[in-house]
Amino acid sequence: MPQTLEIGYGGSERLTMNMGPQHPSAHGVFRAILTLEGETVVGVDAVIGYLHRCHEKLGETLTYVQYPSIASKTDYVAAMTAELAYVSAVELVGKIEVPKRAQWLRVLAAELQRVASHCLWLGTWCMDMGGALGGGATVFLYAIREREDILDLFEALTGARLLYGFHQPGGTRYDLPAGWAEQCRKTLDRVERRLDEYEAMLDDNAFFLVRTQGVGIISRELAQEIGVSGPLLRGSGVNHDLRKAAPYSSYEDFQFRVPVETAGDCFARYRVRMVEFRESITIARQVLDGLPEGPISSRPGVKSVGQVRVPKGEGYARVEGARGEVGCYLVADGGPKPYRLKWRGASFSNLSVLPHILPGVKVADVVAIMGSVDPVFGEVDR
Repeated sequence: MPQTLEIGYGGSERLTMNMGPQHPSAHGVFRAILTLEGETVVGVDAVIGYLHRCHEKLGETLTYVQYPSIASKTDYVAAMTAELAYVSAVELVGKIEVPKRAQWLRVLAAELQRVASHCLWLGTWCMDMGGALGGGATVFLYAIREREDILDLFEALTGARLLYGFHQPGGTRYDLPAGWAEQCRKTLDRVERRLDEYEAMLDDNAFFLVRTQGVGIISRELAQEIGVSGPLLRGSGVNHDLRKAAPYSSYEDFQFRVPVETAGDCFARYRVRMVEFRESITIARQVLDGLPEGPISSRPGVKSVGQVRVPKGEGYARVEGARGEVGCYLVADGGPKPYRLKWRGASFSNLSVLPHILPGVKVADVVAIMGSVDPVFGEVDR
């Protein structure tokens, strides 16, 4: 790990040190060049760009039918969300109607994906903070166990466990197979019970509280100025959730609450996500109980990937992902492929807050703060 030593203000020694870009300990290939005085961070230079995969250019070279499976690879921890943002933009520009059943299936997939994503966040975050929690590895193994249960559902639904291709312009590619709804209900019941176990290990854990309370504070004003979204924004006292503020895919049909905390620290972001776990389970149950009958797509199947064309126009569609607002800006020229495509990744925007909140903390706190931000670098670098 390269480092340099220099004399800082007042004669104190300053150390410049790389943290990252190791994967997965940096939550992806993220490099933070830290300037330290002793154990205290006095400056940080956040370096990204190690994972460029040209997603926006790929979106302009693949047809509207082909790209949803590639969109999954932006935020690969919450692939359903990225797919939904893309097909929503296509449908907005092309004025494509989506059947009610397909809209509800999309909500079900999105909320199950939120649960799976939060499981990975909680497990890796506790593992990051280490054995001092008296159970960091335990929480990781428990959370991954629950995530595997959700991935079992996705595998039964789509045949894949990570990248799905579930959404298509006009609806969904798959309907629920026989017995899937009952399996889903049992999984949701099991995950909900185990959330209590997570909280029993963490909420009154002195080590966990010391590592999270009062650490990495994002003020309400800073959150709004920087443009963070999702749990980071709601953990700083801003009641904003696209599912309520700008409902899409029939979210207005469901009853759920938006958790808000005011402390703005790592613990507040933890509490927001723990409530989101339960609210996503609530929404998923509502879908299973009231899923409308009818088609899952407004268009017939295609014999050629170039058959689906979108008339000239442009539009921006956004959805509430596990990390915040995921948006897709699309320009169509009447052909079978987008003329231009631009992603708005929640992880990218949220990451911009780090240089504002890391100076003044200890080196060990950097790990806790990074984990509470929960970036996915496929979405940062796209």
